[in-house]
Amino acid sequence: MKTLYLECAMGAAGDMLMAALSELVDDRNAFLEKMNSLGLEGVRVEAETADKCGVTGTHMKVTVDGAEEESEDVHDHDHGHFHEHDHIHDHGHGHDHGHDHDHGHDHDHGHDHDHGQDHVHAHPHHHHASPADIDRIIDGLDVSDRVKKDAKAVYALIADAESRVHGHPLSEIHYHEVGTMDAIADVVGVCLLMEEIGADRVVASPVHVGNGHVKCMHGILPVPAPATALILTGVPTYGGQVIGELCTPTGAALLKHFVSEFGDRPVMATKAVGYGMGKKDFERANCLRAFLGESEGKREQITRLECNLDDMTGEEIGFAMERLFSAGARDVYTRSIGMKKGRPGTELNVICLPDDADALAGLMMKHTTTLGIRRQDMSRYVLDRKIETVSTPWGPVRVKTAEGMGVKKRKAEYEDLAELARKTGMSLEDIRRELEKE
Repeated sequence: MKTLYLECAMGAAGDMLMAALSELVDDRNAFLEKMNSLGLEGVRVEAETADKCGVTGTHMKVTVDGAEEESEDVHDHDHGHFHEHDHIHDHGHGHDHGHDHDHGHDHDHGHDHDHGQDHVHAHPHHHHASPADIDRIIDGLDVSDRVKKDAKAVYALIADAESRVHGHPLSEIHYHEVGTMDAIADVVGVCLLMEEIGADRVVASPVHVGNGHVKCMHGILPVPAPATALILTGVPTYGGQVIGELCTPTGAALLKHFVSEFGDRPVMATKAVGYGMGKKDFERANCLRAFLGESEGKREQITRLECNLDDMTGEEIGFAMERLFSAGARDVYTRSIGMKKGRPGTELNVICLPDDADALAGLMMKHTTTLGIRRQDMSRYVLDRKIETVSTPWGPVRVKTAEGMGVKKRKAEYEDLAELARKTGMSLEDIRRELEKE
């Protein structure tokens, strides 16, 4: 199984992700040519060799009309902290417009973007782009529908977070025009590379978000910045000794969209390692590493809940099982057991995800006569599964495919087979046999 692992020990930003992934493709020059022919007005993308703590990698330089978006370290003299941010300006209504859309203001805020980005802009224009404008730009690019869909989904995560942070509807969320073009280049570049790499499984480490505070026009805010923290909800993160913002909203949104699981690097035969370098220098190498290789299956955490029953009818236990399946249990099964005083009984078992265990235990208490439930947390090996719909002469049939650990299995869904058998008058075995021929 082709597996991509992203090591975010120094956070994540759009340009770092694009740089790391670009080192994994067969022809990076072809990728750069593609990026520079997309039609992003005034945008040019170049791969530069960069060195961090003696480690060589790639820095992606994105320029707009020949100038690269530069960000100053924002020093908080009371706290001794500084803020690192890449050139992406995806901070929504970061300018203090009062949200009254009176565009006659003087822009005297010095481009202090929300979350502390005191950016120095070499461009005098102050136009803004809405989420709808971003979608139109992406739709006009010479990329596949999949890349367009991925890029718009990433921006939707950012816009939603900014809207909730600032307490304004999506229609009032805007991006600075200069930052818009290089940010789109980063997002689309990552989406193009993910499409080319074609990993079956994308895993990432817990995300290092940095530590300290950042200075913004409204005051001092903690790291991670509010929008970044909102996007990373549900993602394992941690702070540390590095003072500064290591994970940007764009980096967070790209991880949230593409990564299916977070944790330790899985057992895999690595074929290539990519290094994406950040701009700033720290005592630690400021890079994001991408590992590409083959892994054999995967493990996931599960929980087993069980209880013993000796005073319920089969129909009552069947109803409880039905309710547990409806509530999200991965599996529900029973075993015949012998209980005290020689009474025959039934052991009810529920397999579920750890996050669902409390709710399912509550349903077991509600729908059975048990007074106690045993819980066991464990891991299991699983194959990657997907369901495809195939056409047959009698109608569509869903087929479950499972693959990994050197095996591949396919099985048609029983309900679909039964429906075809009823409609055609054929037996289930005849339907299966004909499907194999098809």
